[in-house]
Amino acid sequence: MGSFKLGKMTLRSLFSKPETVMYPAQTRFQPEGLKGKILNDIDTCILCGICEKRCPTAAISVVKKEGKWSIDRFRCVQCGTCVRECPKTCLTMDPDYPLPSGVKSVDALYKPEPSEEEKAAKEAEKAARIKAAMEAKAAREAQTES
Repeated sequence: MGSFKLGKMTLRSLFSKPETVMYPAQTRFQPEGLKGKILNDIDTCILCGICEKRCPTAAISVVKKEGKWSIDRFRCVQCGTCVRECPKTCLTMDPDYPLPSGVKSVDALYKPEPSEEEKAAKEAEKAARIKAAMEAKAAREAQTES
């Protein structure tokens, strides 16, 4: 009985398309809902570390002082928790198969240092907020004295 099933399967596979492809030279269609790999837009990332705290496999590491965000792709299980928890929505799931690799490595992204103009603009904005707060405080004090 088992040999008839084996013979049927063998004959069917001789005349049909193969189930496998020569990956990475050929890729199969990407099914809807494929999670793929995590991408980070480091320019909008504030390095808050929420993604690191929520990652169930501890694949993400955030070092705010160095401006470093890194992910160990071999530990990541593509659950999407970090993408859902990110407050700035800078993390996304790229719906593509990850490329094969023979070496374990950690992908690290570094936040670029702000230019002198950006630093000056940030300081001016901070000074303006402090001045507005001081004026509002003085106005409240003058109103309470009256």
